[in-house]
Amino acid sequence: MRFLMLNWRDPKNPLAGGAERVTLAYLSALVQRGHEVYWYTNDFAGAPPEEIINGIRLVRGGKPGTSILKAIKWYRRQPRFDLVMDQHHGLAWFAPWWCRTNCLAYLHEVLGPIWDTFYKWPLSAIGRSQDRWTHWLYRNVPFWTACESTREGLLRHGVRNVTIIRYGVATQALAVLDAKPLTQPLRLAVAARLAPNKRVNHCLQTLAALRGRGAAARMTIVGGGEVEAALRQEAAQLQLGDSVRFIGFVSEQEKDTVLRDSHLLLHTSVREGWGLNVIEANAMGTPAAVYPVAGLRESTLHDQTGLVAAEETPASLADQIAGLLGDDARYQRYRHGAWERAKTMHWNRILPEASEWFEARARGEKAAPQVIP
Repeated sequence: MRFLMLNWRDPKNPLAGGAERVTLAYLSALVQRGHEVYWYTNDFAGAPPEEIINGIRLVRGGKPGTSILKAIKWYRRQPRFDLVMDQHHGLAWFAPWWCRTNCLAYLHEVLGPIWDTFYKWPLSAIGRSQDRWTHWLYRNVPFWTACESTREGLLRHGVRNVTIIRYGVATQALAVLDAKPLTQPLRLAVAARLAPNKRVNHCLQTLAALRGRGAAARMTIVGGGEVEAALRQEAAQLQLGDSVRFIGFVSEQEKDTVLRDSHLLLHTSVREGWGLNVIEANAMGTPAAVYPVAGLRESTLHDQTGLVAAEETPASLADQIAGLLGDDARYQRYRHGAWERAKTMHWNRILPEASEWFEARARGEKAAPQVIP
């Protein structure tokens, strides 16, 4: 069968993130099952118009505002696809109205407040409104997403059929959970693109709050992005000194080492489709402490695989972490729960069922909403 993914970015795009990692996993699995798979995406400086990654045929054309028209022009020259997957990132491709074949919509999160972190009013308000009317327009198109919060948001906007396919990780869980007592100095990790919606400054403020309560703690920040300079400045203003390390982009192996060595992963994003780095940390025997937002409250189960703050504030997150200090037995319970759950979320378990679901949609089979796996 022939599959087409429409996504504004591809894995080599400088702005690529978790969405592209997940998309690559889904499409690579379809290639391995013998299917012909294409990925149409925006062009960017220095990128070839076409290339093959993991057997997936990438086609690049257009910029925001022009790529839909270029995609339609390219599409009309192609043999029939069995399934087109229209991935929304703020804007949709409106493929159901031009692809003339089976079509799915793919959404990582209902952006909502994320618009406010990138744009000022009135653009932020226009973005929120655009979300609502686009979802209503797509109300009869089957969607898939990763978590219950996103499904509920889509249902509120009128969408009628939403399947949940959990995000998997390529990180192999530790064969044996090694010893890691909860001792001070507390080792905290952050692994994220340094963008406004990730609110990494809240992680810095959480560290400052913990230190202000007399807790010895330090933090390692993995990743880079447009707000790195501002974050470094805030760390200096908070007088965090050498208790914070910015190590930039590192290899997956180096990231795993940081996560394995840390006591907790901190995640304070505005909202997430899921939170891949939470499960990656869990696979390394490290629980997460997160904000109570869509995606993160599903990837971290409060008091089972980690901690979910009562409010979206550094003080609230610091309260949760401070309450754990001195309770090593509870910490070890979180570690074990997180590690065991991560074992069930490797791509090897998720991709076969997900691929079967895609194949059924490509055959035109209808399906009631479900959760995979």
